[in-house]
Amino acid sequence: MLMNIESLREFCLSLPVVSEDIKWDDDLCFSVGGKMFCVAWMGMPMKVSFKVREDEFEELSQSDGFIPAPYMARVKWVQLIKVELLDDKTFRDYIMQSYKLVIAKLTKKMRKELGLDTVTE
Repeated sequence: MLMNIESLREFCLSLPVVSEDIKWDDDLCFSVGGKMFCVAWMGMPMKVSFKVREDEFEELSQSDGFIPAPYMARVKWVQLIKVELLDDKTFRDYIMQSYKLVIAKLTKKMRKELGLDTVTE
């Protein structure tokens, strides 16, 4: 099944201590510890931005269906503009990786307060 906004939302909210809100009028944002890890444009066609590892940023940015994420490329975010090119498992893997990358950037104190001190990349 192809990922859609509802299945993306369900997946993101299933992760520990994730919050959601709407920013910039029509972007559904998922955060952990106050830091975003996934942003989905609520228009059509669906577009989703997320953080990737530094070593995969360049290649992914130039892959079919991806672009460097507007305003966020400098911190190694990509935007998936052709959701249909990824299978569900790969899509979820990227979102999970982004979640873990963001957690890794939180302070040790914050990770401990959130109960995320055992979550590793």
